[in-house]
Amino acid sequence: MRFSAADSADQSVLVTEVGTRDGFQVEAEFIPTESKAAVINALIDAGVRSFEATSFVSPRAIPQLADASQLMDLIERKPGVRLTALVPNARGAERAAAAKVDMMACFVSASESHCQANLNKPIERALADVAEFVPIARQFNIPVRGAIAVAFGCPFEGDTPVDSLLRIADTYHELGVRHLSLGDTTGMATPPVVERAVDALQRRFSDMEIALHFHNTRGVGLANVMVGLQMGIREFESSIAGLGGCPFAPGASGNICTEDLVYLLQESGYQTGIDLDRLCEVARQVESLLGRGLPGQVMKAGQRLRKFTLDGARRAVG
Repeated sequence: MRFSAADSADQSVLVTEVGTRDGFQVEAEFIPTESKAAVINALIDAGVRSFEATSFVSPRAIPQLADASQLMDLIERKPGVRLTALVPNARGAERAAAAKVDMMACFVSASESHCQANLNKPIERALADVAEFVPIARQFNIPVRGAIAVAFGCPFEGDTPVDSLLRIADTYHELGVRHLSLGDTTGMATPPVVERAVDALQRRFSDMEIALHFHNTRGVGLANVMVGLQMGIREFESSIAGLGGCPFAPGASGNICTEDLVYLLQESGYQTGIDLDRLCEVARQVESLLGRGLPGQVMKAGQRLRKFTLDGARRAVG
């Protein structure tokens, strides 16, 4: 496997930050809207250009995201920054359009069990909901991203058959959706599983842009990123400081960490346009906001060539 992009004409990778949606949604205590906006604005200042900022889901389902409209109002928008919001149905799409989102995201689980747990409906009904709201997005010239949850494995059913992915992607494609995200909801992806799924989708849908969304539940999230890069994927979703975890899936833990992902990409010769040092500052701010340590590693260790002085360093004795 080639680990450098130095000889590649396409060295630019889009990092989509999902922490304020996928990460904050599992927090028990409500995070003030102003604090959420401050995190997003700081990330924009650090060079992040793509966000899944919030979700226009029912406040009863996820109280932490009940402030979606207010949050969108507080974000300091800048040219070139894409603010995406997750929408579950037509009502959510109407609210998202009113909030002037740049992209709407929908998701359908690849297994019936997870679809029932996560959306309280079967796959066919979930796809029908997508069909209802896509025309609303089109009316406002807002592109739609179609996500597939448990794309690499389901905690209730085991391996996800490739045919299940193709079935959902087929429906997305028929509805005019050209952005596809594969979600590793509980960190069940491994390099061979990723390669098999991505290859099948690339062969079927040459006109769809594919993004990958990994969790680091079993410690191989960044290894899966490397497989995606070798297969030509140029968008990855991650969460600041490693926040996250699906509240409706047993064993789910945090997403791959944004600053760790950016470090990997930077060291492998890819370009993100993100200032890694400033990104690490935001990660530490998020730790302070939540009042606990988070999984991110680069924010603790620093970059590879960070240098220290001997003054005050512990020394071996004897």
